[in-house]
Amino acid sequence: MDKGRTMGNQLKKFFDSPVSLNLMYIPALLLFGIFIYYPVIQGIQISFTNWNGYSPHYSFVGLENYQYMFTDIRTYKVIINTLIYGLGSTLFQNILGLAYAVFLNTNLKGRGIVRTIVYFPVIVAPIIMGYVFYFIFQYDGGALNDILLALGKERIDWLGNGPRAVWLITLVNTFQYMGVSMVIYLAGLQAIPKEYLEAAEIDGASGFYKFLHITLPLLMPAITVSVVLNIIEGLKLFDVIISMTNGGPGYASHSLSTMMSDLFFAGQNAGFASALGNLMFVIISFFGISSLRFLRRKEVDL
Repeated sequence: MDKGRTMGNQLKKFFDSPVSLNLMYIPALLLFGIFIYYPVIQGIQISFTNWNGYSPHYSFVGLENYQYMFTDIRTYKVIINTLIYGLGSTLFQNILGLAYAVFLNTNLKGRGIVRTIVYFPVIVAPIIMGYVFYFIFQYDGGALNDILLALGKERIDWLGNGPRAVWLITLVNTFQYMGVSMVIYLAGLQAIPKEYLEAAEIDGASGFYKFLHITLPLLMPAITVSVVLNIIEGLKLFDVIISMTNGGPGYASHSLSTMMSDLFFAGQNAGFASALGNLMFVIISFFGISSLRFLRRKEVDL
C-alpha cells in the first residue's frame, strides 16, 4: 500500500514538473515539423532545381528560377492580382462586415435571421461558391446575360476581360467571407461597456461622434483580428479563381497560388512553381506582420 502511494506521488511530481510539460510538446512539435517545416524546407530546396515534379532526376540550377521570376512579365501581373485579391477583399469585407455588425447590434426584429443569412455563404465550400457565380456570369447561358437579353440588351463577356474578372472574383470572395468580419465585429461591439456610450450621450455627443471617438478606438482589437485574417486568406485565394476563370483569359486573373498550381501540374515546372510559392510566403508574411504591428499600436485598453 505504501509502495503504491509512493509511486503515485512520484508520478504526480513528474507530471507536475517542467520536464513533463516539455515532453507533452513533443507530439505537437513532431506533427508541426512533418507537415509544416519539412514541406517548407523541401519547397526552398526545389526552387533551386529544374525538377519537373515527376521525374526522379533533376539538376541544381542555383538562382535561375528567381532570376526568371523577376524578369517574367507574368509574375508582375500575378503579383498585382494577388494584392487586389488580398487587400481589396480585406477592405470590402471589413467595411461591409462592420456595417452589418453595427446594424445588427441593435434591437432589430429578426436580427438573428439576418445574421444567419449574412453568415451562410461562409459555410459553403469556396469551389462551390465559385461555380455558382460562374453560372451567373458566364457568357452563354449565364443568368445575368439571360436577364440582359430579356431586357433587350446585348450580352456581356463578364469573365472574358482580365481586370474585370479580377474585380468580380474579389467581390465574390468579399460576399462569401464578410460574414466572418461581421461576427468578429459583433463580438467586439458587445464587449464595449455601455457606460462609455451613455456618458457621451449625456454630454450631447452625436451618433457619428460616438462611433468615431468611442466605438472605433475600442473596436481596434476586433479590427486587428479581422484585418489580419482577411489579408492572409485573400492573398492565398485559390478555389474561387479556379472555378470562375481558371486563371484566364490567359493568365490575366491568376493569383500566385493558382499560377503556382498551374506551373507545377500543367507546366511541369516544379522548380519555378516553388520559387513562386516562396515569394507568396514572403508577401503574406510581410503584409500580415506589418498590418498586425500597425494595428496593435492603435489599440487602447478598456
